[in-house]
Amino acid sequence: MKRLTLSVAATIVLALAGTGCNQRTTTPEEGTQTTTTDSTETPEPDTATTRATGKPLETRVANVPEQQPTFPEQNRARAITSDATFDVTVLAKNLENPWAVEPLPNGDLLVTEKPGRMRIVTAAGQLGQPLTGVPKVDARGQGGLLDVALSPNFATDRTIYWSFSEPRGNGNATSVAKGVLSADNKSLSQVKVIFQAKPVYNGDKHFGSRLAFGPDGMLYVTLGERSDLEIRPQAQQMGSHMGKLLRITTDGKPAPDNPFINQKGALPEIWTVGHRNVQAAAFDDQGRLWIVEHGPNGGDEVNLIEKGKNYGWPLVTFGEEYSGKPIPNAVTTKQGFVDPVYYWDPVIAPSGAQFYSGSAFPQWQGNLFVGGLKDKVLVRLQLENDRVTGEEHLLGDRNQRIRDVRQGPDGSLYIVTDEKNGELWKISPKK
Repeated sequence: MKRLTLSVAATIVLALAGTGCNQRTTTPEEGTQTTTTDSTETPEPDTATTRATGKPLETRVANVPEQQPTFPEQNRARAITSDATFDVTVLAKNLENPWAVEPLPNGDLLVTEKPGRMRIVTAAGQLGQPLTGVPKVDARGQGGLLDVALSPNFATDRTIYWSFSEPRGNGNATSVAKGVLSADNKSLSQVKVIFQAKPVYNGDKHFGSRLAFGPDGMLYVTLGERSDLEIRPQAQQMGSHMGKLLRITTDGKPAPDNPFINQKGALPEIWTVGHRNVQAAAFDDQGRLWIVEHGPNGGDEVNLIEKGKNYGWPLVTFGEEYSGKPIPNAVTTKQGFVDPVYYWDPVIAPSGAQFYSGSAFPQWQGNLFVGGLKDKVLVRLQLENDRVTGEEHLLGDRNQRIRDVRQGPDGSLYIVTDEKNGELWKISPKK
């Protein structure tokens, strides 16, 4: 489908009817919490050279069997395996629903826990005490302390940024704060909330939120549309931050060349429109931003982000409500809206993303890694010419919800698991 710029018509307030996914007691984003036994190594992986089977990896019945992809490679990619063998080292345990891991230049790891704690885990696995100075979070449902990212100048300014569901009056909304990490890694100072999404809403779902600094030095912030039917249409409304991807400066101001900065009635921070609940975002080696988005049942998406575009939700989407009812008035493709590069049906509940560029696993260079909450796997996607040409699922034997994946300075992958007794893993070449 031809990709067009956002039309004025796409910003019209829509009256939607039907049953929302929030009416189910559990969605894949929330899931159920389980614990697993400790293990320091995976079983010996397949050691054949990288190959595709020619058959799709996904063979289960689709959540929505009647829906069809817009183009042949849009879903059910062929199964691939690689000759990469690796060890899994459990660096830390007893983390309470960790949400993000951010490697530091010296090899230590900065980890957030959803109830509102942020702490350092050393490269050797020593678990530090919670940092002081973290503002209060509204840790209900999918809310709490969310993503964390280092300043582009962290080596000199030791500044970090984080997102969280902030309690405000009778409701809450996603906010972004920054602070300076002390030299002893024990506290945050000069803490300031630099951005507050609006409107405030009394809910506990779809806060987003990933943070990613681009090559331009700007901070990209993903926001959910808060799920419920009464607020969901705001994903298409330009006077709301809900369901948007934002682009702001390091001080939280709108980036000066944002696409809607001079549009009457539009919030100047908006970069793209029409997102459901984005909990994964990563830049590729060309400096392009990709997001991986929680869709409805049968509609998780991989999207290549383009300035000013409309990604459809809730008008254009794959999938159905988690109640089993159709998305009201939605279609799977439409002129003027961007088609997803890829979608999953059944869903994987994606959270966390990383394009691999390290030397530890040369076989994986250029691959996109995505955490899977629902199927408890690390997903490896092979992309060629901006299409997904192969998919592999890793670490499923560990039976833990993978919340975030990041590449460290040593080329290892670092993973946190969304469990009541969550863990921090290091994926490194097999010794």
